[in-house]
Amino acid sequence: MATLKQFEEALRAQGMNMALAILEKMRKEEKKTRSVAPARRVSGRKMTPELARKILELHSTTDMTQQEIAFQLGINQGRVNEVIKRGKWLTEDPQSEEAQARDKAKARMKRMQSEDTPIPRKQPIATGVEEGPKKPKAKPANSAQLSIDDFLKASSD
Repeated sequence: MATLKQFEEALRAQGMNMALAILEKMRKEEKKTRSVAPARRVSGRKMTPELARKILELHSTTDMTQQEIAFQLGINQGRVNEVIKRGKWLTEDPQSEEAQARDKAKARMKRMQSEDTPIPRKQPIATGVEEGPKKPKAKPANSAQLSIDDFLKASSD
């Protein structure tokens, strides 16, 4: 079975410009009437144990992919993967790893907003000494291996 792109190339090769124009018009109409809007991230959706259970239910009872589940529930596909593969967010435990990480992030955001300072980015760890441009290291002379310099020296002698 040929793909739509192969079909379009065949039309072009045959010089069927009218058919190509009709095909382009059909594509534009399809974009206008598409029932499923392109995926977009829904921000602010908090992961809860109920949402995690819904993810597991959809995963086990349907043939939906992780991306499809994420789109339907308005969450990130990575979150769906974490729930399915590692069982994250299935409990309300405030001592769980994800709950602690969430609380730390919220506290950091609150502190930064109250100080009215920009959030600092992590800087690479400095070695303590300012380094200038790096010079190539001289290779130790190995008498068992010849270099181009050896030939140049021999030819100039």
